[in-house]
Amino acid sequence: MILKNKNLNHLFIIRHLPFHRGFIGAIIACILFLTFGCGIYKFNDASIDPSIKTIKIGYIDNKARYVNPQFAAKLTDKIQQKIVSATKLTRTNNDEADYVINGVITTYDGSQTVGVSSLQANTNRLTISVHMTWRNNKTNKLEEFDVSRSFDYPASQSFTVAEAQLADEAVKTLTDDIFNRIFSNW
Repeated sequence: MILKNKNLNHLFIIRHLPFHRGFIGAIIACILFLTFGCGIYKFNDASIDPSIKTIKIGYIDNKARYVNPQFAAKLTDKIQQKIVSATKLTRTNNDEADYVINGVITTYDGSQTVGVSSLQANTNRLTISVHMTWRNNKTNKLEEFDVSRSFDYPASQSFTVAEAQLADEAVKTLTDDIFNRIFSNW
């Protein structure tokens, strides 16, 4: 293929294009397979048995050694918002709801040093773990699982400042992990 640059009046010869027909076809095939392949995974909404209509979402309690007074409330609220917006389930306070979800923050630790340079800490880590219980009253099945995430921050930053900056990311990430674990079997 010969391309001509009009501004410089030079000819450029391109002998090997990385994007030839076979390569582009393979990419399109992969996208189609991932989108429609098995029919199991849905990227835009949850996969829920149609007989499940109601859900009770309990308050996520904080039982960690260090308690951030706002974190449990923010996490509970975000989980409720995510479930209501991404599913057709109706929230209730009845313990006999089709699904009952509860959780406990078991770890909230921001004192871990994970990076050292010139014998000084340069990176610290906030680790948050949540133990969840999910009861399906239609099948009398109880599942328990743990979700844990770590968030690094500069050691030069105080934990209080880092915690304030990382809070929204931590809540969103943990909410997505919990939601995917319950509704997408991930």
